[in-house]
Amino acid sequence: MENKTAGNLPALLAEYAEVEKALADPSVHNDQAKARTLGRRFAQLAPIVAAAAELDQVTDDLGTARELSGEDASFAAEAQQLEIRAGELEVRLRELLLPKDPNDGKDVILEVKAGEGGDESALFAGDLLRMYTRYAERQGWITEMLDVEPTDLGGVKSATMAVRARGADSNVWSRLKYEGGVHRVQRVPATESQGRIHTSAAGVLVLPEAEDVDIEIDPNDLRIDVFRSSGPGGQSVNTTDSAVRITHIPTGTVVSMQNEKSQLQNREAGLRVLRARLLAHAQEAAEREASDARRSQVRTVDRSERVRTYNFAENRISDHRVGFKAYNLDAVLDGALDDVIDALARADVEAMLAGTNE
Repeated sequence: MENKTAGNLPALLAEYAEVEKALADPSVHNDQAKARTLGRRFAQLAPIVAAAAELDQVTDDLGTARELSGEDASFAAEAQQLEIRAGELEVRLRELLLPKDPNDGKDVILEVKAGEGGDESALFAGDLLRMYTRYAERQGWITEMLDVEPTDLGGVKSATMAVRARGADSNVWSRLKYEGGVHRVQRVPATESQGRIHTSAAGVLVLPEAEDVDIEIDPNDLRIDVFRSSGPGGQSVNTTDSAVRITHIPTGTVVSMQNEKSQLQNREAGLRVLRARLLAHAQEAAEREASDARRSQVRTVDRSERVRTYNFAENRISDHRVGFKAYNLDAVLDGALDDVIDALARADVEAMLAGTNE
């Protein structure tokens, strides 16, 4: 089968050499944003270069082993092993050469919102928020709570959290991008006196965090209102007008922040979330217009659809997009998400590989 992405390899090898040369220039590091962008690109290209170099070496060794096998039978076994390794490297290189999600090197803004189900939905939203926090801890990522609206019973009506990698090479979006959608829970609520199992849901929205170079916001396009923040049940928790509501007038996008006691801190957090939402809107619009739009979370994960079910009675987690099922729900809620995310990532790669061979 023909690999339609193979033609990209020479250009990528040339780009790697250019990026490597640029990073060796001390003056480049005077511009931290540029250096960070180059560093991320270098990290993306390095596995491709390594796989291509190893494939070239194995191919050369295979040719030599085949020649020598005619004179010495012991080389036939070596040639067989090299053929297997060459096949593995070809598959690996094909995967590496697939079109990349341009957001894969970005950090994320993750939002969790309670849905229908009242107090139980808010408690489940709190469970999801803790799950993602624990997963981030396992990955060595940094989390920052930008805004949270708690409930009297310890749940959350809504929460917004920034998740970022510690270094320049971020894989946060590439892992968490599959989490967007409606998550459903089946369990006996803490508020249920008859022991009946209830079903409720919470929504998760994952956005790539935008940098200033991604989205430029004209201050004249913003309307910023301040108000007094409130706690559970509407009780005031702040005697000053520190909460901030930012409206992006051209798009009508509204972001409210009240987590911090400082109006300035809430304003900065709100602008971070606003940039992420505007970037997502711009990318969705571009994908709709492009006839060969890449397969992405925006297209494949309809946020109005149920993507996953958490069944407490059976200790089961089921992801409905790829048919994944496991009976370790307690561990998953404690942050053990790698297995289900790996299954989603594999399905994504397999779909794209199939597309290159059509």
